[in-house]
Amino acid sequence: MFKKHPKGLLAAALTNMGERFGFYIMMAILTLFISSKFGLSEVTTGIIYSIFYASIYVLALIGGLIADKTQNYKHTIMWGLVLMAVGYFVIAFPTPTPVPNLPLYLALTCFGLLIIAFGNGLFKGNLQALVGQMYDKKEYKERMLAEYGTEKNGKPIDMRDSGFQLFYMFINIGGFFAPFIAIGVRNWFLKIKGFDYNAHLPELAHKFLGDPTAMSVDQVNNLQTYANEATLDGSVVTNLTEFTTNYLDTFNKGFQYAFFATIVALGISLVIYLLNLSKLPDPGKSDVKLKKGEKPAKEEITMAASEIRQRIYALFAVFGIVIFFWFSFHQNGYSLTYFARDYINLDAIDINLGFTSIKGAEIFQSINPFFVVVLTPIIMFIFGALKRKDREPSTPKKIGIGMGIAALAYLFFLVVSLALPDKSSLATMSATELSMMKLTPWVMVGMYFMLTVAELFISPLGLSFVSKVAPPHLQGVMQGAWLAATAIGNSILFIGGILYTSVPLWACWMVFSIACALSMIVMLSMVKWLERVSQ
Repeated sequence: MFKKHPKGLLAAALTNMGERFGFYIMMAILTLFISSKFGLSEVTTGIIYSIFYASIYVLALIGGLIADKTQNYKHTIMWGLVLMAVGYFVIAFPTPTPVPNLPLYLALTCFGLLIIAFGNGLFKGNLQALVGQMYDKKEYKERMLAEYGTEKNGKPIDMRDSGFQLFYMFINIGGFFAPFIAIGVRNWFLKIKGFDYNAHLPELAHKFLGDPTAMSVDQVNNLQTYANEATLDGSVVTNLTEFTTNYLDTFNKGFQYAFFATIVALGISLVIYLLNLSKLPDPGKSDVKLKKGEKPAKEEITMAASEIRQRIYALFAVFGIVIFFWFSFHQNGYSLTYFARDYINLDAIDINLGFTSIKGAEIFQSINPFFVVVLTPIIMFIFGALKRKDREPSTPKKIGIGMGIAALAYLFFLVVSLALPDKSSLATMSATELSMMKLTPWVMVGMYFMLTVAELFISPLGLSFVSKVAPPHLQGVMQGAWLAATAIGNSILFIGGILYTSVPLWACWMVFSIACALSMIVMLSMVKWLERVSQ
């Protein structure tokens, strides 16, 4: 599998697995954790979620600038891993719920998220630049030419796209296990305290502790029903205030203990990285060495400046397109997670392991990395077969196709949601009515399948495109700019929460479908120009 690829590719992928593990624990539980910890609404939670996810990617631009300026990519990446571990420790340290001082404890959590974001900024883009540099090294190109020759068209064999696909596949292995760990730890802690998991209890508990007179009769009855069901000893709950306080405290400490698993994974990644440091290149360092006092010819400088401008224009055109993909795709940790909590029959996926159970809306976050791992070899085989027939789509065309697939995914969800009540109507429904309208978990599986296919056409190939087109001395900053475009998309994620809580569900998903469809049209209209620039 790695035979035609640089020796350091597997080491880089294994290093990134720890970061992905933490990322997918965060994606799986962050919005639910903030809502259940602080009693915040979906919209307010969405603002925090959007700022955090935007910070992760915009700080990658700062990380790229630091690495390009210092030309010390390897140490920048190392400190990124260390800072992420520190940030996870800040939010993992158990604190009481309901919080005795909302501004203080919320600020502490946000501070931990900021440290994680900054560490990720030092780590993520620079590691991707490092992977791209592996394919530019003279030693690797000479080995490929000597062992495998050229393609039918006489061009050197280009393994960059498939290399980034392999890299993307391996780092998502950590992402597959992360939601199971998060759910398992949270539900284990509930169990040892005598409680069972119920997705509806945190929201109702906060409403009851805040102002029970503002709750509808159905909401109070539902709280009593869910409280009785969540008590493992079978007793009837007579003191709802005591129950809700204890349940919230246990529920959220379970989440916080789950974050400790991320620190362990990051430690393993750091060890792997340090052991393989010698195998990894330094982006930005050219293979061509000028003699002392020697300067490139004047015409070479002019050509380089002209080419650099064209490459930067092309990169920013692609960056503008992918903003709308990430705006839509990262709803998986936000509005799609709330949808799973409110509209999916979670009892249908209750996995009892004895010491804990695997049940919760967070479990759907494992579907995306699972499909990344499973589908990547299939997509690589299809692209390889097309390449042998000289019919493989170019990287820009693949990105355009991916945007179209994302549009279809949200169109599917639009159709599924046509008969469902909107979020505001759920407060007037009884527990029995809520149970009756729940959908099969296969709806989420189908949605994440389509979104993952779209992701595999966009994310790893976008990284490949950036590493191929970015000028050598701007590798770090251009990878950072790719992630900054992702940050812009993430900064408007909160719109998903506003739509989810204020308009019919079908209208919410229609917005994302239209955004992806228009992006596809624009991307495909630029394909020929982008293909010329990337030659």
